[in-house]
Amino acid sequence: MIDLHNHILAGIDDGPVALEQSLAMLDQAIKQGITVVAATPHLSPSYQASKSEILRAFEQLQQVVESEQMPIELVLGQEVRVYGDIAEDFAQGKLLSLVGHNRHILIELPSSSVPRFTEQVFYQLYQQGLTPVIAHPERNRAIQENPDLLYDLVEKGALAQLTASSLTGSFGKKVEKLCHQLIDANLIHLIASDAHGVKSRKFRLKEAYQVLEKKYGWTLVEELKDNAQMILDNKPVRTWEPQRVKRKKLLGIF
Repeated sequence: MIDLHNHILAGIDDGPVALEQSLAMLDQAIKQGITVVAATPHLSPSYQASKSEILRAFEQLQQVVESEQMPIELVLGQEVRVYGDIAEDFAQGKLLSLVGHNRHILIELPSSSVPRFTEQVFYQLYQQGLTPVIAHPERNRAIQENPDLLYDLVEKGALAQLTASSLTGSFGKKVEKLCHQLIDANLIHLIASDAHGVKSRKFRLKEAYQVLEKKYGWTLVEELKDNAQMILDNKPVRTWEPQRVKRKKLLGIF
C-alpha cells in the first residue's frame, strides 16, 4: 500500500516532536502493510516551516530508515493550505508538490469554508500543468453542508482524497456517512492516512480499504490503490464522471 498523506516528520508541524516518534510511526505503517510513505508536512498560517527545514527533517529520517534497513520507502511532499499566491510560489520553487517533481499538489481547505478564490487558484495551477488534490474534503464544514462545493471543483479537474480514519468512523458518523456519499457520487480518487502519531490520528489505511472492500467490492479498492501508484509514478490518475451528491428530502424540502 502507498500512503500519500501523513505528518511523519519530527518537529515540523503537529506531527511527532522527536525522531523516535517518527520511527514509531513508520513501524506502525509497516505493520499495516504500507510500503511507501509520502511525508506531507503542513504549510499553513499555523505551520510555516521553510522548504529547507522540511528537507533537512526528511533527510534525517531517511538516513535512519536506510541505516536500519527498514522495509519502507520515503518520499517527500507538502500539504499546502489554499491561498492566493500558490501558483506563483510554486513556480518560484518555494513549494513542494505531492511527491517530488510531480504534476500533483496536495491542497488543504480551511476547516469551515471553501474560499471564493479557490477556483481561481486551481485554474492557475491547471495553467502550470498541475492538478490540485483536495485533502480530506469530508472534514470541511462547508462541504458537509453543501457537497456541491466539492462537485464544482472536481468537475473542473481537481482530485479529492479521503482520510482513512474518516471511513473507519474516527471523525464521527456524519463524516463517515459523507465519505460514502462522496464515493457514490464519483467525487473521490484517493485514500490516505493523514496520520499524525501512533496513538491518536494513527495509520488506519488497511482498515479503511477493508471497509471499502466490504461495501463496494475488490475492484474499487484496487482502482484507488492504482491511483496512488499513478501519483507516485507522476501519471494521470483514473477518474470517473462526477455527480452531485443526492440529498434526501424531508417533508418535501431539501
